[in-house]
Amino acid sequence: MNTLTKAVLVSLATSSLTISANALAASVEINWQNPEKYADVRPTNESRVKFRERTFEALDKYVGELAEKLPEKEKLSMTVTNLDLAGQVWPSSFVFGNATGSDVRIIKRVDIPRISFSYSLTDDSGKVLKSADVKLKDMSFLDNPSTFRQNEYLGYEKAMLKDWFDEEMADALAQN
Repeated sequence: MNTLTKAVLVSLATSSLTISANALAASVEINWQNPEKYADVRPTNESRVKFRERTFEALDKYVGELAEKLPEKEKLSMTVTNLDLAGQVWPSSFVFGNATGSDVRIIKRVDIPRISFSYSLTDDSGKVLKSADVKLKDMSFLDNPSTFRQNEYLGYEKAMLKDWFDEEMADALAQN
């Protein structure tokens, strides 16, 4: 068996393991409602649409990873109504004194991450187990060393969502 064949077989085995692991997790559905009206999903050096898509995809994936801890027959549905990323985007001329061509996201203590959404957690028969309207903000996002994820894309927002998820879904997580 040549190296390429081995690599393909390993890849297939890995992807089937991933599918099997995810099949045992709760399902997740996230609706990003009117994203053009969100407070801050501004890019620094790419188109707004591409940045928004990349941001939503990353957060979708992360919430899916969190939901893997929920019982498999449950479904987490979220409708996001606002997102305000940590920091603020400034023109490079304001930051560096000259126009370098791309904007810069500056993270300051006053520019906290926020997200507003409604959610429902349902069982396999459609019975609502939990639901609420949620307005998250993390005013101490720069002070908490366990949530400091400088090198991770959307690290502050992910830490805020994880804290909410762990607290809000504690009873469902205990069942699993």
